[in-house]
Amino acid sequence: MQAEGQAGAGRWRGYLAAGVVVLCWSGFNIVSRLGATGSLAPADLAALRFGVSGLIALPFFVMWAPVAHWPRYLALALLGGLGYGLPVYAGFARAPAAHAGVFVNGGIPFWSILLLGAASGFRFPRRVLIALAISTLGLILIAAEGWAAHDGPRVMEGDALFLLAALDWALFGLLMRHWAIRPLSAIAGVASFSMLLYLPVYALWLTGPGLLRASPPELLLQGIYQGIIAALVAASCYSYANRVIGVIQASMTLSLVPGVSALGGLWLLHEPLGPLKLLGIGAVTVGAVMCVGRG
Repeated sequence: MQAEGQAGAGRWRGYLAAGVVVLCWSGFNIVSRLGATGSLAPADLAALRFGVSGLIALPFFVMWAPVAHWPRYLALALLGGLGYGLPVYAGFARAPAAHAGVFVNGGIPFWSILLLGAASGFRFPRRVLIALAISTLGLILIAAEGWAAHDGPRVMEGDALFLLAALDWALFGLLMRHWAIRPLSAIAGVASFSMLLYLPVYALWLTGPGLLRASPPELLLQGIYQGIIAALVAASCYSYANRVIGVIQASMTLSLVPGVSALGGLWLLHEPLGPLKLLGIGAVTVGAVMCVGRG
């Protein structure tokens, strides 16, 4: 009985961590879109993310991680750090915040299910497949309205970048669970290697006038949100949820992000919500609830 109670408490903590991720990543979509359409270029946003998080995480990573395991952390950084951050910031310069919620956070469970099934030959319960189908329909509805209402080809480019970021993050989650790496160690390694790989390239070839044009409040907002909330807090909570409740259910909770992002984009960025987008948000939310409703 005591073991069952502890397991139940652990699962609830896992779902609570996933809920924190939903809130943090919804805000990330809005804050990043605000930065990418303002003074800062995508390369600047990536520099703030990797620079701030890396400076904080590097001392802990050196203390925690054996040198023999560093190649694994490097692989995780190439997927969950650079492989996720660079395409997602480039996508924000092309597509609305609601599309990031759709194709990144809705794409992660899609890719996770496909990759896990392909790698293990596991046959998923019918409920999971129905939930995935409903969520996919919702993603299509949201995307269709966005393509019609905006600069279609440019928005499609952004959506493709978002899907690439989702694929990289799904691979990151599966590898982290396969290698049984502790969440805090994984995030410290991702932040440290991402900083060490990206900042020299940024300083030599990618630095532009964006950081000089940006106001101090804008730099403070982006630095705190990108480098601390998104790169450290949200990523650590996702890694914990991934470990406790499993890859599929941790990733499916992210399907709730499109709705929250779209509402936040409407309120803060004045990005419109039409009937197709509202229907799509509802479908994605139903799919997420179906998938996480039972273990």
